[in-house]
Amino acid sequence: MERNDPRSRSDAYGSRINRSHSPLLANFVPWASIVLASILPIFPVATALPIVPPLGLLMLLAWRLVRPGLLPVWAGMLLGLFDDLYNGQPFGFAILTWSMIMLAVELIDTRLPWRTFWQDWFSAGILIFGYLGAGWLLSGGQPTVHSLIALVPQLVLTILLFPIAARLVATLDRFRLTRWRAV
Repeated sequence: MERNDPRSRSDAYGSRINRSHSPLLANFVPWASIVLASILPIFPVATALPIVPPLGLLMLLAWRLVRPGLLPVWAGMLLGLFDDLYNGQPFGFAILTWSMIMLAVELIDTRLPWRTFWQDWFSAGILIFGYLGAGWLLSGGQPTVHSLIALVPQLVLTILLFPIAARLVATLDRFRLTRWRAV
């Protein structure tokens, strides 16, 4: 086949076979995307209502549910530590809740190894509800009915953004596993 057309087994980067993905990129992209998503909510203009979703948590859930087994269970502690620096909650809140969320997702993975996207979205919605509810109770403010009602737009927006985060994670995962170097 190569005698007829020498370009048949090559592309713009050289040989199609015998290439591998970059281990540095494969390990760096999930962590960097979660860290970047944790920093992003500080940039919008502050409002009276909590409307900006916890994007770091959303990316953590998306990576963990779309690519199970990629992030270790203890990653919730380290990424929660970083998120605690930017989220405005008492220090240690994200460490505790993200670690508990990682344990809960691990339990979901062991009980339901074959899930559909709807089940992942439902699981993410329950975990997001628990995270925002715990933040509402432990934030130091008075937990009143009015503050609970004010939390509803953030909850709904965060749950509705999960499919977009999952799609972004799938795109980043494709980029992460792109074959770059020759073996």
